[in-house]
Amino acid sequence: MTGVMTSASSWRLSFFTLGLVLMPLMASPAVAQIRTERLTIARGSAAAVVNGVVRGSATIDYLFNVRAGQPLNISVASRNPGLYFNVIEPGQRDVAIHIGQVVGNQFEQVAAKTGDYRIRVYLVRSAARRGEVAPFRLEAIAGRAGRPTQLPGQVPGGSGPGYNASGSVECRVDGAPPSRCEFGVVRQGGGNGLITITRPNGAKRTIFVSRGRPTGYDTSQADNERFSAARMGDDTIVRIGRETYRLPDAIIMGG
Repeated sequence: MTGVMTSASSWRLSFFTLGLVLMPLMASPAVAQIRTERLTIARGSAAAVVNGVVRGSATIDYLFNVRAGQPLNISVASRNPGLYFNVIEPGQRDVAIHIGQVVGNQFEQVAAKTGDYRIRVYLVRSAARRGEVAPFRLEAIAGRAGRPTQLPGQVPGGSGPGYNASGSVECRVDGAPPSRCEFGVVRQGGGNGLITITRPNGAKRTIFVSRGRPTGYDTSQADNERFSAARMGDDTIVRIGRETYRLPDAIIMGG
């Protein structure tokens, strides 16, 4: 009888110990506190731009209002490798169509729905538990909906869906001889737009244009390389680190 009582006591002790181990896990919140802000594109600008900070388990939802058919280009750059963003369609709260931790911090797609898209910026769980801080820069563009067009003398087909025009430009990358790189452009009117260039190795380079002048590039695609743009006749010579692109005015302005 004593042996039986000892065995029962041992089982009770085991379940009690297991309960102590599981309690902190069950008590942990399933979803972090989410702050919501709205993105707007300032007049004369090609993109909505936010410089923000995420700390620990904090999460920020940026609402970006678009119409079905508009081409979207969203990127987030941070020196903290644990920071990512998801994209959630209108009408959803947690089901993402883009998961940054899986496919990276660049999203390009034609909007399937009209309404507020959620751009959810967060730190991965391990970084959040360590209380890490992640400054970031978010850039979001919604181009004009419409059928892609082709500029005179340029190859058909384009380099992606949702572009207003496509073709190739003179380029030079990493010291290689000059060659041609395919591009696609989203025009927003007033000389504003977005040029996406496919480099010889297949990687993408996104250049932002405001009032007809290239003003910057998606810094999530490189480690803050130096950017410059200089006029040469009817073209603009854009240099990003060891990359050089010759961009005719007609790419953005049309004609």
